[in-house]
Amino acid sequence: MTALFVNQLTTLDFSYLDPARGVVGESWLVDVTLEGDLDEQGMVFDFGHVKKKIKASLDILADHRLLVPANHPHVIISSEQNQLNITMVAGSGDQIQCSSPAQAILLVNETTITPEILTPILEDELLKDVPANVTSIKLNIYPEAIPGAFYHYSHGLKKHLGDCQRIAHGHRSPIHIYLDENRDSDLEDEWAETWKDIYIATREDLLTEFDLNGIVHLKFGYTSDQGYFELTIAKSRCYLLDTDTTVELLAEHIASEHKSRFPASRVKVVAFEGFNKGSICEK
Repeated sequence: MTALFVNQLTTLDFSYLDPARGVVGESWLVDVTLEGDLDEQGMVFDFGHVKKKIKASLDILADHRLLVPANHPHVIISSEQNQLNITMVAGSGDQIQCSSPAQAILLVNETTITPEILTPILEDELLKDVPANVTSIKLNIYPEAIPGAFYHYSHGLKKHLGDCQRIAHGHRSPIHIYLDENRDSDLEDEWAETWKDIYIATREDLLTEFDLNGIVHLKFGYTSDQGYFELTIAKSRCYLLDTDTTVELLAEHIASEHKSRFPASRVKVVAFEGFNKGSICEK
């Protein structure tokens, strides 16, 4: 057996539904190993093709999508033309409802979403689209090891021309906060708790606020390049901003909050968006 590998080929930034945690923003790294016979070039598969073709396929399959555990008893799924409608009753009695184009949602025929469950599904799909000499594809899917504070957030960017416009995709992101050049772990922990499993929404996208089973819910919606998106979620699971929710504006928001608390200090915020990328704001 001969194999080639590419570690950290890509990062899957997405959200998934969980009855206890709600809409969970996540970022998982992906290593890939391809096993097979050597072709006429003496290769299992060209590295350039791995980095382009395999990465592109992984991105289409699971990146910037809402992953839904379709077999969970609290999940209800319906469709109308190319629109998928998802309802999940959370453990605390609130509901999460998402309506979006089908391409923005991945239905997983399981009761939960984990790297171990997602791995064979993606491996099987990838194997369909490689040359016959490639006999197996093995993925290692895992979260980044983050030594400090981090949060899980979901959002949607209606003005984005790419897949970020999808209303329920997210990230698992570190946060670094400095006061007068000194990193402050207490402030970082504070934001990690504030944005724990949070949906960060733009107030402009709020359609209505209503009571459901004694719990206040918010309904957001917009039409963007890929179609119509709508999300209903408990108010307690939301954090509202008056701006869009790009990582640049998130860094700006956090920096402004701390500048108002510590006006005499120089504030620097390094807000990540998933793995090894993000925005810096200084005030």
